Amino acid sequence: MKKQSAGILLYRTADKKLEIFLVHPGGPFWKNKDIGAWTIPKGEFDGNETALDAAIREFHEETGHLLPGPFYPLAPIRQKGGKRVFAWATQGDLDADAIKSNTFEMEWPPHSGRMQSFPEVSKGAWFDMATASQIINPAQTALLDELTSLTSGDGK
Repeated sequence: MKKQSAGILLYRTADKKLEIFLVHPGGPFWKNKDIGAWTIPKGEFDGNETALDAAIREFHEETGHLLPGPFYPLAPIRQKGGKRVFAWATQGDLDADAIKSNTFEMEWPPHSGRMQSFPEVSKGAWFDMATASQIINPAQTALLDELTSLTSGDGK
């Protein structure tokens, strides 16, 4: 079975412009990567929870924030490695500098026998739509496009 993830695309309006909240993955692999590395807060799930429940849980685990919704479903996307991503958009605000991510352990350096702990998310930030489109995982730009359509002229 192909892997699947669920996440939340948080947005706000600042100075009448749409801003998107994205996170940068933690861990040594992502340390020196920027363009194409940023993502919506998301994570894998299985059949034991709904995709929306997983998205809400993952957002909380990766940022320390619980979002009240409402949540607007976006069309699922497929990332380069084949992973299907289910996403929901919601309007809200948070202090990007105050996020608190859970951690994961991995052997680092490889084949060293040493286990180290790393945050799942190294940082979060708000971006205007043009910047977000440049730095987000390329497969996720479709989510930004759909959000633009969803929010244009309807006051959401």
